[in-house]
Amino acid sequence: MTTLVRLEAAHLRAVVVAFRDALRLHQEAVNRLNVYPVPDGDTGTNMALTLESVVAELDAAATDMAATCKAISHGSLMGARGNSGVILSQILRGIAGGFADDDGTGVDGTGVAAALTAAAEAAYQAVMRPVEGTILTVVRRSAEAASSCVADGAPSLVDVLDEARSAGQEALDATPEQLPVLKEAGVVDAGGAGLLLLLDAALHVVDGRPIPPPPAAPDGLGELTPSAAHGMAGEGDRSIADLRYEVMYLLEAPDAAVPAFKEVWAGIGDSIVVVGGDGIWNCHIHTDDIGASIEAATDIGRPRRIRVTDLLEQVEEERWVREGAEAVAGETAPGRDVVTAVVAVATGDGIRRIFRSLGVTSIVAGGQSMNPSTAQLLEAVAATGASEVVLLPNNKNIIPVAEQVDALTDVTVRVVPTRGIAEGFAALLSYDPDAPATDNAKEMAGAAEAVLAGEVTRAVRESSCEVGPIAAGDWLGIARSGIVAVEPSLAGATTGLLDALVDESHEMVTIIEGEGSSPADTRRITEWVAEHRPGVEVEVHHGGQPLYPYLLGVE
Repeated sequence: MTTLVRLEAAHLRAVVVAFRDALRLHQEAVNRLNVYPVPDGDTGTNMALTLESVVAELDAAATDMAATCKAISHGSLMGARGNSGVILSQILRGIAGGFADDDGTGVDGTGVAAALTAAAEAAYQAVMRPVEGTILTVVRRSAEAASSCVADGAPSLVDVLDEARSAGQEALDATPEQLPVLKEAGVVDAGGAGLLLLLDAALHVVDGRPIPPPPAAPDGLGELTPSAAHGMAGEGDRSIADLRYEVMYLLEAPDAAVPAFKEVWAGIGDSIVVVGGDGIWNCHIHTDDIGASIEAATDIGRPRRIRVTDLLEQVEEERWVREGAEAVAGETAPGRDVVTAVVAVATGDGIRRIFRSLGVTSIVAGGQSMNPSTAQLLEAVAATGASEVVLLPNNKNIIPVAEQVDALTDVTVRVVPTRGIAEGFAALLSYDPDAPATDNAKEMAGAAEAVLAGEVTRAVRESSCEVGPIAAGDWLGIARSGIVAVEPSLAGATTGLLDALVDESHEMVTIIEGEGSSPADTRRITEWVAEHRPGVEVEVHHGGQPLYPYLLGVE
């Protein structure tokens, strides 16, 4: 092929598609590099899914340069996944901004160098406490090399890309010397490795060079010793054990209000990345305080597509039937004085933590096979100390018991008839502690009703259903309408349930992991969603609930 001298709109589109394909090809290799032992650590997956959003936006956009750049910018902002995806989105937005002023003749080597510089500056500005030895270093060194090439003369487009790619590789190779955790694990930075594929994609389109194949997986690659895991801090000083949750959402807010918002976030968490502009922002934080991280957004605008992920890969398992009541005994958060408190029925350590973070005052141990009594619910209502209470039963069998409580106490009690944990989470996003219980119940019930719920459990005996025969040990995907999937594997039943529940009108799937789930099954499920429902976001929580390895909520 003829080596290109300028990149026109069609070429830029081809680069983005080639980058997406390269990330898919290298996805597992990049994932193996990541030493951050948390669910948002799948850097290759997050970067690939971010590019899927960009390509989808391009497919729906006009083909001129202005529309192409707008689609890249908007698609990357709206589809960014995880910390690496958010930073990558800012890099892509910087490049798109550099290309957007093209007069129709295409962008030459000088223009590409300027675009890379804008990308590096945008990436650093997005991160409150930049850490060297990461994707930030790789993009900066690539941009510096491209600019130096331009300063030395009138370089060709391929010369600029060659210099940027070479300098980026050198920067990537040096990342273990900048971050001790990489050196101990024997790997380079995952995000930086993923970013170099962008330059490989550009050289593929410009000069016909093949995309490098992914490396084989050597034994032990990416394994992290316990001492390294406990000592890692991401951005800042705190270890992963100190920051339990990853919170991400899109924020509709005035640009002028965002600096103050970022200062609030700086006080409650770390790994903070806020990117966007013109009234829409993609926000990422690691924090222990989910409620405060969301309230900061509601103070200045409207958060949407909220995703909360439990960052610990392993938590202490507890037998809920034996210890559930003990675990929540006295588990009433004093908090500040509120007009309306919330009592929720729940089991599972992760579910209880998330409920408390979302504002629940008192938790009663219970679930599908351990329904609490009216007396237990009354005791929890009294323990809140509030004059008005909203009660979330979170199970259809508990709703009738919950509805008796109001008549047995002087406290005003309103029941939101949540039939599952996912509905409880959704209801709490509409909870206003300063509003009366009746108003809260109305708003929270509407939010809960908008969620399609599903659950996956195992058959204990032979039976049959509309789907077909059921053998003991089969996995069952159950929707509100009944059993919709019967499969021999847990992941198969869960994806079958999702296939029945999720269509193109939906935006979010919440997955709550319980006992019996596994990282491998969760990966298969999230990958299925990415492939078969690419426009749907996935939010994963550790719940720890028994009997149901996966609970699902679809919005």
